Amino acid sequence: MQGIAIHTELFPFREGEFYLKLESQQPIGSFKLRGAYNKVASLSPEQRSGGVITYSSGNHAQGVAYAARALGAKAIIVMPNNAPLVKREATAALGAEIILVGSGSAERQQRAEELAAQHGYVIVPPYNDEKIIAGQGTMGLEILDDLPQVECILAPVGGGGMLSGISTAVKLTRPEVKVIAVEPELAGDAQASFRSGKLVQLPASDVSRTLADGLRTQSLGPINFEHIRKYVDDIVTVSEKDIRETLKLLAANPKTIAEPSGAVAAAAYLFYRDRLPKSKLTVAVVSGGNIEPQLLREILQGEPIE
Repeated sequence: MQGIAIHTELFPFREGEFYLKLESQQPIGSFKLRGAYNKVASLSPEQRSGGVITYSSGNHAQGVAYAARALGAKAIIVMPNNAPLVKREATAALGAEIILVGSGSAERQQRAEELAAQHGYVIVPPYNDEKIIAGQGTMGLEILDDLPQVECILAPVGGGGMLSGISTAVKLTRPEVKVIAVEPELAGDAQASFRSGKLVQLPASDVSRTLADGLRTQSLGPINFEHIRKYVDDIVTVSEKDIRETLKLLAANPKTIAEPSGAVAAAAYLFYRDRLPKSKLTVAVVSGGNIEPQLLREILQGEPIE
């Protein structure tokens, strides 16, 4: 991935205690470029020439569009009609063809699979794919390289691509390091799945209530779930109020501005320390910084969010 995804910074939010892995520094403002590029690059020239398709609420859409453009492939993106405008516009600016559907993650996956069958496009899944998982896992290896003393890593979880990649990479390298997943209370399917030992799927109407648009997936991917069951230590949830408060705290420094999904892991450290393993040195992944300007203004001014 050299020359496409970058080795992002570990920012000392509390020096010697708590660091932020700033995936907002990626060219598309999100970690999703890692997995998307790894997957598209793994395809044969013949496969890429037929075009690639994905389904995404925004950041994976940009990752696939960016990777496809870099590798000379056509990209078709199925996005929900409630995706943030800033993400839709950024995806279009990268040359992708956008198709809008309803808000459910299952609906956009179904539409993408139909179009792939009709036109021969190769599907680039947002998370349920080993090449995607391997690409996202590079984040974990970078954290271990940059901060060998780390004792706990906090990662947001939606479909599970980042979490399964980081946890697998970290546990196979340093099994004593704790890996904790964080998700919104309003989209707590991963925690429910982890606790019950079987995949739980929530209604789209439920998960769409969270401000964290990148974590509105209705269930973990089956492949991701197997990695998570094997390598993740626990999954905790955070409230909408604390996600908003974390966004405000992170926005105090322009370097650490996050989108709602990107603030979730940091929220766990800042407001739910009692639910986390004891750790002298913790890293939280800021998964992205693609927040709509109007939303950021509303949060900073303390206005109610529709």
